[in-house]
Amino acid sequence: MRFRGSVEATAVVLGAVLLAGVFTLPYVVHFTDAGRLDTNDGRWSIWVVSWVAHALTTDPSQLFRANIFYPHPNALAFSEGNIVEGVLAAPVWLLTKNPYTTHNFVFLWSFVLSFVATYYLIRHLTGDRRAAIIAGILFAYCPFAFARQAHVQLLMVGFLPWAMLAWHRFMERTTIARAIELGLVLTTTGLACAYYGIFAGGMVTFASLWFSISRGRWKDVKYWAMVAVAAVVCIGTILPFFLPYMQMQRSTGFERSLGGQYSANIGAWLVSSAWSHRWWAAYLDKPSEVLFPGILACVLGIWGATLVLRRTVVEPPSNDRRTTVPRDVAWFYVGLAVFTLWLTFGPDAGLYTLLYDTVPVFSFLRAPSRAGIVVTLCLVVLAAPALIALMRRKATTAAFAVLLVLAVADTYRAPLRMREAPPLPHAYRTLADLPKAPTLELPYWASGPEYHRHAEYMLASTAHWQPLINGYSDHIPQDFRDAAPALNSFPSREAFAILEPLGARYVVVHLDLMNAENRASMIRRLDTDFAAHLRPLEKSGDVWLYEIIASPR
Repeated sequence: MRFRGSVEATAVVLGAVLLAGVFTLPYVVHFTDAGRLDTNDGRWSIWVVSWVAHALTTDPSQLFRANIFYPHPNALAFSEGNIVEGVLAAPVWLLTKNPYTTHNFVFLWSFVLSFVATYYLIRHLTGDRRAAIIAGILFAYCPFAFARQAHVQLLMVGFLPWAMLAWHRFMERTTIARAIELGLVLTTTGLACAYYGIFAGGMVTFASLWFSISRGRWKDVKYWAMVAVAAVVCIGTILPFFLPYMQMQRSTGFERSLGGQYSANIGAWLVSSAWSHRWWAAYLDKPSEVLFPGILACVLGIWGATLVLRRTVVEPPSNDRRTTVPRDVAWFYVGLAVFTLWLTFGPDAGLYTLLYDTVPVFSFLRAPSRAGIVVTLCLVVLAAPALIALMRRKATTAAFAVLLVLAVADTYRAPLRMREAPPLPHAYRTLADLPKAPTLELPYWASGPEYHRHAEYMLASTAHWQPLINGYSDHIPQDFRDAAPALNSFPSREAFAILEPLGARYVVVHLDLMNAENRASMIRRLDTDFAAHLRPLEKSGDVWLYEIIASPR
């Protein structure tokens, strides 16, 4: 049995890898030299995966001391830490030192995980491998996932079915081993994506209450003790990684406002970029998000729920292999879907406001619409009984083949957007060989709408890992905002006055990012007005490197 299980697992993983390569084209073609460079969020994602992998393989104690926003000591905590992504990427980073290869490995792995976790969740609940394969495609390649191509942490949707699989295994055998397993899966989910960690925690909390009633265990002391063990394991293992965020929140007063700009609207639940349904996007009124679960997920999910809840599917004998979702499980996913759908509409719908006011971790979140992926998971689980019913006909193999084709047609989106990386300027190669010291990159984007452009410098820093005074993240420190206008004028007396206490040593100047007038002014100030204070180290091409040797008095 163990051998057969290993063969099945190998086949599932290899199939998932093949599907990921096909569904995410051209990632396998440009695995080493391209990414979402058409957006600075995409550049940020490549940087953060590389930084965590670099820190973990050099000095893990410096993990949160990311090389941005110098001299802030825990700049990684200004946004998602992407700890799990960095752990996965570490071997690739060690072998290649290539940020694109490192990131793209994690990118493809996220889809593999989503398929495999969904497969085993459905396989556990129904025992049907064919339904599990189709469900895996419907969830792993749903429109929500492709809309997050530039945000690596939001691609980690596979941890949600994995968390629910751990829960159902825990319910099946409530032991301390299963409790520890559940707690560790929840920890891993939270370290992969804070949003999904909170969603998974909420799902398991709801499940613990629901199934304690549906299965008569609300008075079972052992049951609640094991739930507590899972909670303690989760909190205890995630706390060391959460402390920097708490410190950052206390020191900066950082908190997500209760705004509605990241809430879902009706259009969000209808829009999709998949080829089979993108055509109707033109008829929608300003969708705020991309949350459409897919045609098959919606139709089969609703039908499957009806089959189970109305008991039109004949329950197998108690000693037979399970071939449909148990009725209380179906009710659980129906309730979870309705609850989460309500949550996605944000403050105006009321539920999100209640949770924001009563659950402390919600102050870290700003996009209630992202909970929409939980609705898609619920629909995919509920679709399993419908898939099984359709494949119980005489032509079982033919039905499976047709459903497989329909699932691919319903979700296929490739080719995905990518842009090949430009050649690395010689200035960065020179900088990589210099002693570590605070570094300034120019132009120093100084207004709020331009802050995201610092991500270009962050991605380039993967070639040298010098501590950057520049930075871009979810949280922009106030001292960065205050100093930005003066630093944008470098070289100037005001800018030198700010840089001197920081011990700034290197300046990278991107002449190619300046218009003709600013370029001429910059060259004059570098090579004439402040020539006595700056030593040129690299002046080939349009990216120049200088060393600060003195400050004007």
